[in-house]
Amino acid sequence: MKSIQECLATRILVIDGAMGTMIQRHKLSEADYRGARFANWHCDVKGNNDLLSITQPEIIKGIHKQYLEAGADIIETNTFSSTVIAQADYDMQALAYELNVASARCAREAITEFLSSPIANGRDTAYVAGAIGPLNKTLSLSPDVNNPGYRAVTFDEVVSAYYEQIRGLVDGGVDLLLIETIFDTLNAKAAIYAIKQFFADTNKELPIMISGTITDASGRTLSGQTLEAFYISVMHAKPLSIGLNCALGAAEMRSHIEELSSIAACYTSAYPNAGLPNAMGEYDEQPHETAHFIEEWAAKGFVNIVGGCCGTTPDHIKHIAQQVKQIQPRQLPVMEPAL
Repeated sequence: MKSIQECLATRILVIDGAMGTMIQRHKLSEADYRGARFANWHCDVKGNNDLLSITQPEIIKGIHKQYLEAGADIIETNTFSSTVIAQADYDMQALAYELNVASARCAREAITEFLSSPIANGRDTAYVAGAIGPLNKTLSLSPDVNNPGYRAVTFDEVVSAYYEQIRGLVDGGVDLLLIETIFDTLNAKAAIYAIKQFFADTNKELPIMISGTITDASGRTLSGQTLEAFYISVMHAKPLSIGLNCALGAAEMRSHIEELSSIAACYTSAYPNAGLPNAMGEYDEQPHETAHFIEEWAAKGFVNIVGGCCGTTPDHIKHIAQQVKQIQPRQLPVMEPAL
């Protein structure tokens, strides 16, 4: 199998779309989430999408395969909330490691089955990105308006939670590690620290992808950084790619992707939402509309990896993949060292 670096040198790669959007289509009940193993769990677990990698692995594999068939080169594990900190909402902290292993295996098996089927149509490569999502607790912001100095979690606790997630993802067989939907750079730095610590402890090393989130028209992350400041804060990780996802649709994300492409010494990625949510919180942007925006970014030389976030489906990914197929990838700029 070609390395992802070899593929990125020759073409724009496509990452998958929303996992949550596809899970919602199955209209699963509380009993479906529980499965036989957690039938008597002491609190509700509906909404814990990561648990489905254990209780409904065929559904998760099926979603991965739909994205692969649509043209995705990179599929993300179903592990957006698979940390001890996030799983505390369901009192399932003890499952964190197992969730990551199970999710990575679902994705790995989906790729193996897809590439060995006639539908693959001669394709011989696809990659599993271990999804490391943000937490429901933040290191930069206080949850108590009356006590700005208070933090609900410590840096060491966040590092420990991410370390366990990374260990599970790597043991499950991922090809890359993707720190995504970053709204608090300090949380992301804890994830980077955990990754580097894991690499040092195990003598294993995988490419790292980093994807931040610009939350509104101010062009800043939720913790207050400009895009350039965010990039400078994480570039020491020597990522394979740096990019943006979530919060914005492609129309709103364009100027930020253009800026990022001019300052990043590594590859750039972008996977926007299917527009902005409507009054019901749903996404109305059609696949051809999202693909039209992304085709323009590709033609302008802004991107190396593209895909979709909230509200996007295999149909969105299919349109995006078709639109960027013949377009040359962004060339890595030669940056003058600042120091």
